Amino acid sequence: MTRQQLFEQIQRKRSYLCIGLDTDIKKIPQHLLQHEDPLFEFNRQIIEATADLCVAYKPNIAFYEAHGPKGWVSLQKTLDVIPQDIFTIADAKRGDIGNTSELYARAFFDQMNFDSLTVAPYMGVDSVTPFLNFPNKWVILLALTSNPGHEDFQLLSVVSEGKSYFLFEKVLLNSQEWGSAENMMYVVGATRCDYVERIRELVPDHFLLVPGVGAQGGSLEEISKYGMNKECGLLVNSARQIIYASSGEDFAEKAREAALQVQQEMDRYLNEYLPI
Repeated sequence: MTRQQLFEQIQRKRSYLCIGLDTDIKKIPQHLLQHEDPLFEFNRQIIEATADLCVAYKPNIAFYEAHGPKGWVSLQKTLDVIPQDIFTIADAKRGDIGNTSELYARAFFDQMNFDSLTVAPYMGVDSVTPFLNFPNKWVILLALTSNPGHEDFQLLSVVSEGKSYFLFEKVLLNSQEWGSAENMMYVVGATRCDYVERIRELVPDHFLLVPGVGAQGGSLEEISKYGMNKECGLLVNSARQIIYASSGEDFAEKAREAALQVQQEMDRYLNEYLPI
């Protein structure tokens, strides 16, 4: 999926919602446990109920890896029922030396056919560029995350060419030499809206994948106000708030209601903040 195709979907659906499929066997409704593949059955009903309201789905791979081979089967079946015009994100946070990164990329891009993959930049350029060699696929690079421990490293001060930067700012600056706004996005946590204006100065054209709205306390309005660019440039992720809106047999219906509420709010912000 190209950046223009993603923006067209945002315009058509009046939404920049990404739904996280963080499907925990301990949290899904108990009646689903009678199914042969409860993870897939949960995901299938969530997708059918919300596909017209979101532009992306983001399975967190850990929730599937935890089940061994069966989990990978559940994940592939989930991918198979996601409509092809919806952007798919493998939230796997991979990143290793070059030949290993290439194999990770082949796994998620060639074998499973995800549109994108989250990648950790800590090992530098040679650990990231193998993922960028796959046509029409995206790298989503971790930049400023929403977890409490992000301050341990991401906000460390570094000096480069006589200027002082936060470490996450150097990630943004250096990585633009590796990829482009056509094949690279950045993870920017909604809990750090105070940095979003600065981030937009550094990466004005790139899409941002934004976790941390909803259950983690991030503000959708603030991230929309300060993070939107001329092509929206935002994929705002929500998982728990939507997929676990109910633990009963009406879970899919309640998930739709929760997703619709977010989509309607996003529609307002597109009207208000999208540059013309």
